Amino acid sequence: MTLDDGRKVEAKLLGADPIIDLAVLRIPVSRQGQPRAVLGNSDSIRIGEEVMAIGNPLGLEQTLTRGVISGLNRFIQDSPLSLTPPLIQTDAPINPGNSGGPLFNRCGEVIGITTSMVADAQNIGFAVPINIAKQVLPSLVEQGRVIRPWFGVSGRLISTDCAAIINVPVVDGFLVEKVDPGSPAERAGIREGVLPITIGGDNFVLGGDIITEINGQPVNDSKKFARLISSLKVGDTVQLTLHRDKETRRVEFRLPERPVLPGDLRPSSSGTLLPMGNRPGSLPLNQRRITTFSR
Repeated sequence: MTLDDGRKVEAKLLGADPIIDLAVLRIPVSRQGQPRAVLGNSDSIRIGEEVMAIGNPLGLEQTLTRGVISGLNRFIQDSPLSLTPPLIQTDAPINPGNSGGPLFNRCGEVIGITTSMVADAQNIGFAVPINIAKQVLPSLVEQGRVIRPWFGVSGRLISTDCAAIINVPVVDGFLVEKVDPGSPAERAGIREGVLPITIGGDNFVLGGDIITEINGQPVNDSKKFARLISSLKVGDTVQLTLHRDKETRRVEFRLPERPVLPGDLRPSSSGTLLPMGNRPGSLPLNQRRITTFSR
């Protein structure tokens, strides 16, 4: 890798997580005298705050873009059930090559790591909150990966408000759109969707089970849902309440560790989220921005 002063050094990969697009590298350079970014607190940021992103968009090194925080707690609709990190949305221009670069606040503190953009939009970019990065850093360094439980389903939260639009029976909960082959969900008999439709530009796959409760807790609020999922660990036994064809049933299974799947874990169809480091045609690692942190 190439440092800002032009020196080239060999970096050792300590750990990586393709799901939240983060990796930890170790470089053989003395910390003394080296510039390091100071980590801020992403829980304290507010919509409208000014932010700056530094990266190598399209190979243009050390490019700075400026904007504001456009939204908080943005969830990827097509994420697997156990992988719903709330992202920071910003209108600071983000392009292929920005991934891995810092998102600074006005105090020069890193409050996020830029990771993705909406392909067909203008200036709708996303960053992983730095507090999430702090949480996974020890696991990446010590185990080389992030250990997380595996449900094996993908989908989105849905409410009865959708019933009048799509004219099908719907209850509040998590609509299962896809079930991974060989997953705990498949072995438990959870059914995936079969009917793709588009409503107001959003893609749905109907016909699958709707998860209404997890361990007795209702699934009807995105923030509570994210906290509930993040509290589950590998080896935990989970009880799901499912709604299917106007009937309710319950399943129970233990959560194994999620396997690391090759390639892009998020769809790259029109209008959906594109992670900069994984999508076809993105820049190689040596043309992406890498941030050195001070903890």
